Amino acid sequence: MRESPRCNVKTREGTPCRSPAVSGKKCCRMHGGAKGSGAPLGNQNVLKHCEFTREAKAFRKRVLGLL
Repeated sequence: MRESPRCNVKTREGTPCRSPAVSGKKCCRMHGGAKGSGAPLGNQNVLKHCEFTREAKAFRKRVLGLL
C-alpha cells in the first residue's frame, strides 16, 4: 500500500493528495478516479441559466472592457 502510486491532484491547501491512485488511473477515488464519478456526457445542467455559455462569457468580457 505504501509503494502504490499517489494521486496527482493538489488539495485546497496546495499540498499534494496523499491517497493512493485508483489502479489504471492517475487520481484517487475522491478526486475523480472512481468509476461513474464526474458529470455525465452531454451534461446540460451547466447551461441551465445560460451563465456559462461562450456567448455569455464574451458578452461579460465586452461589458467589463467598456467599464
